[in-house]
Formats: sequence, structure tokens, C-alpha cells
Amino acid sequence: MNKKVVLAFSGGLDTSFCAVYLTQELGLEVHSVVVNTGGFSAEELIEIEAKAFALGVTSHTALQLTETYYQDTLKYLIFGNVLKNNTYPLSVSAERICQATAIAQYTEKIGATAVAHGSTGAGNDQVRFDLIFNILIPHVKIITPIRDLKLSREAEITYLAEKAVFINPEKAAYSINKGLWGTSVGGVETLTSKGYLPETAWPTPISKTNPETVVIGFEKGEPISLNGHVMSPVAVIQQLQLVAQPFGIGRDIHVGDTIIGIKGRVGFEAAAPLILIKAHHALEKHTLTKWQLSWKEQLAVFYGNNLHDGQFHDPVMRNLEAFLSSTQSAVSGEVFVELHPHRFVIHGIESPFDMMAAQQATYGEMNEGWTGDDVKGFSKILGNQIKTWYLLNHKGQNNE
Repeated sequence: MNKKVVLAFSGGLDTSFCAVYLTQELGLEVHSVVVNTGGFSAEELIEIEAKAFALGVTSHTALQLTETYYQDTLKYLIFGNVLKNNTYPLSVSAERICQATAIAQYTEKIGATAVAHGSTGAGNDQVRFDLIFNILIPHVKIITPIRDLKLSREAEITYLAEKAVFINPEKAAYSINKGLWGTSVGGVETLTSKGYLPETAWPTPISKTNPETVVIGFEKGEPISLNGHVMSPVAVIQQLQLVAQPFGIGRDIHVGDTIIGIKGRVGFEAAAPLILIKAHHALEKHTLTKWQLSWKEQLAVFYGNNLHDGQFHDPVMRNLEAFLSSTQSAVSGEVFVELHPHRFVIHGIESPFDMMAAQQATYGEMNEGWTGDDVKGFSKILGNQIKTWYLLNHKGQNNE
């Protein structure tokens, strides 16, 4: 009988519990997989591997998918200036799509008959993982010990202690998920509508107070340089995060509607994603037409919401990605951003496609592209239909 189960593993409390429970309680052959989407250093991956084997797994694999994560998902979030509820850059949502897809493919590769994840029964991740597994590997059984047993974090810690696996309760007090597109932070404070995370809960301490200016270069919508140094988009994100996060930029608490229909709160720090999205949007406002901007905004909101809900593999997402990509041909240039504690200011842009800088588009009291009489005639024609409607529908009202 095939007892192979692939476990989505991060080394945190939940997945550590799953590793022990699956091996010792269910007698399964556990093959743990960590999907690195930019959140783990080489040293951390070594520690995670050692921990996995100490917990009793049969094999452990690290899948390096940071570049794939950017190319398949993050690129389009930048193109669309996607912020969930105008706040959250979908740090965890996008990451889970990449991870679940990779784990499904690995499960198929090794011929496992089951796949497991450490999601609880309250959040979005359970739906994202289940949904993608049901789409890509529908013949594989899904096992979710924490959800099925309805365990609290305290119960998990107690169970592991009984198995001689000791977890630091203080460290386990906050659920932290770090990736290329930001870090989420969940704790007792985010379980209520009022609490705010203490300074000690944020992964990056504030250590910078003197303003700094950064110059971000874009080519066809993608970030390709930082302060004049050409690099890959992934490297731009990583370097900008190192420069900006110590200012405390991008800290916030997102309040949103979960996929299963309840309100939820999560803290996050995402300096680089927020700066890049706002810088990209500033460049677009100079280089795209008003209707490009209008339709992009509407379709990008749908794209972000569908991604958040785990519907990445719906073919409509490829259609929207094609549209978003087609809008980026002129989104090239540099954006100048000044960093301050807890905030940033966009000073302006330079682009060969800047429509504001074009001679005909000079904005001011005088314009040589048309005459005052031209504008008079234009205004009459522009308002002609509305004027006709107004006369017909308001006729005689002033005499009543």
C-alpha cells in the first residue's frame, strides 16, 4: 500500500505538528517540501531541512521558485498596481498560489497518494491549497490535521512537548510568513477589531531616520534598476526591501473579507511592494491614456480579487495577464522616491514616453495647440446631448 504523503513544510509550529502527527499517529511516509519564494536564506533552508528530519520525515526537498513566483504572478500585480482593498499587496495570497501549484506538481512527480498542509479551519489558505490540489491533482487525498482536529496553537505546543519536541511559546505567539512580496504577521492583536501589533512583533526593527532618495528604473512596466544599477526585477525588489524596510515603511494591518465569508485582520510589512506599486502607478499616469488607466484599474481589481480567492488557474487570468502586459509597452522610465520614517514621497518621473512633457501637451494659462475659439466650439459640441436632455426634462420647472 502506498503510504506516501507530501507535506507542505515551513518549519513553523503548524507544519511541525503535521510532520509528527502524520508519521507517529497515522503511520505515513512523510515527504516534506519547502517552497522558497524569496522568504528563506540559504542558512534558514538548511535549518528547516534539519528540523524536518528531526521530526521524522522520510525525505525533504527545497524548491527554489523565487524567479517563477515573480514571472508567474508578481509581475502582473505590478502591472495592475494591485492592492487589496487599496491597502494590501497580496503578500501571502500570491505566495500560496505559487506554493500550492509547486507542491501539487511535486506530489505528482513522486507518485504520492496524499498531500497535507497545516492550514486551520478559519483562514484563506485552506481554500487556496484545497482548491489548487483539487484542480491539479484531483485523484490525491488531502489531509489537514490541524483543521480536522480543530487545534489551537497552545494545543499544538502541548502535543509536541509530549513528543519531546519543544517550541518556544514566545516565538510561537506570532505567526510570521516571509516572502519576496512582503511579510505577514498574525497574533492575538489581529484577532480583534482594535488591537495593534507591538513594536516587538514586527520582523524588521526601525533603524533609519534620515531621509534617503531612491531612483527606480522601469522598462515596459518591470522594475529593472535601482539607483542606476541595472539588475533583475527580483533583485530590485530584494534590494529595495533592504533599503526601505528599516524606515518602517509599509507596515499596516489589512482588514478584509476571507474567502469563506468572515472578516479578518492581518498585519504586514511590505516596503518594497508598496513603493514599487505606487512608483509604477505614477509612471503610468504620465505614459498611458485615461482610458487605459481606467480599464486597467477595473480589470486589475478583478485580477487581484480572483488571485486572492485562489482562482489563479482559471483561464480568464491568462486573458487578463495578456491585457495587462499589452498596456506596458510605454511604461518605461525612472521614478524618484524619497524615503522617510513610516512613509515615502514620490517626487516625479522621467520618461521618453511622458505625455505631460510633450510640446503639444504643455499645461498652463496659454496653449499653442489650439485657440480659445476652438475650445468654445469643442465645449458646445461636448455638452450638446446633455444640454438637449436637460431642456426636455427640465422644461417649465422654473415656472412651477
